[in-house]
Amino acid sequence: MNVSDLMLFVRTADNQSITAAARQLDVSTAAASAALKRLEKQLGVELFIRSTRNLRITEAGERFLSHCRDALGALEEGKLSLSTLQGQVAGEMRLSVSSDLGRNVILPWLDELMDAHPELSIALMVGDSLADFYMERVDVALRYGEPEDSSMVAFKIARLRRIVCASPTYLNDMGEPVHPNELSRHNCLLYRVDNRLYDQWSFKNNLAVDAGSGQKKGTEFSVKVKGNRESNDADLVRRWCVSGKGIAFKSQLDMADDLHHNRLVEVLQDFSTQDLDLYLICASRQQVTPMVLLLRDLLREKISHMIEGYPLKV
Repeated sequence: MNVSDLMLFVRTADNQSITAAARQLDVSTAAASAALKRLEKQLGVELFIRSTRNLRITEAGERFLSHCRDALGALEEGKLSLSTLQGQVAGEMRLSVSSDLGRNVILPWLDELMDAHPELSIALMVGDSLADFYMERVDVALRYGEPEDSSMVAFKIARLRRIVCASPTYLNDMGEPVHPNELSRHNCLLYRVDNRLYDQWSFKNNLAVDAGSGQKKGTEFSVKVKGNRESNDADLVRRWCVSGKGIAFKSQLDMADDLHHNRLVEVLQDFSTQDLDLYLICASRQQVTPMVLLLRDLLREKISHMIEGYPLKV
């Protein structure tokens, strides 16, 4: 299939207009209409329902659209990856990271990257609120969760899981919870970001039958927790947890080093939690430079090794 035809199909679906799509791709409306008809003939299905006033995508078109986006995205990523063979890794990269990842995880990796590429400079912004790419002049951000803005470019770095953990000292003093419902009698360390307090912790039962509640395997449920410490800084929540002040609900990546060195213990392992996807995000394709691609590959490799002792639960 003609890649230009696929691009036109995606733009038409996004704009719900052949004319608008044609204008964006700098072709005539007649040529755009002919390209869509050519694509429909190749596929043997009708992609749009046309009328004099409206254009509506069909069910077959909706189904094909997601595959089309994936294919075009893969082609673009492949093209960009070739630029690392030709492009010089130099200049400034303005990188925004969350507090835990910035302070405790990626700093030595960035040092390693800069040592290998002396012409590279990095402006590092640390904070847990979602970066404003335009106001803060951010080139790339490392964040949990796929961005809602489809115009952004998001490279998935890793799929992670949340864990419930506490220090050996805290568990020795307060006892270890064996069911999430028991968290109500524990001091849970709370995290707030963008005025949202994360005090609802969600779980899925992995036991054949949970004797404590009678829940069947795979049952999903939430527990409302409380505690005497709350912060909008995720790294501070981690520090409280390590010092024995309570129980934390965090990404396995944030706590991996503490788990490896026995500063923390994972609890409630018979209950799984919602997975977290970590993304490296650029505001547009133009900001995907050779140094961004190099950072992407470095993060994928380092994080894979870091969490291999604490894999996702099936």
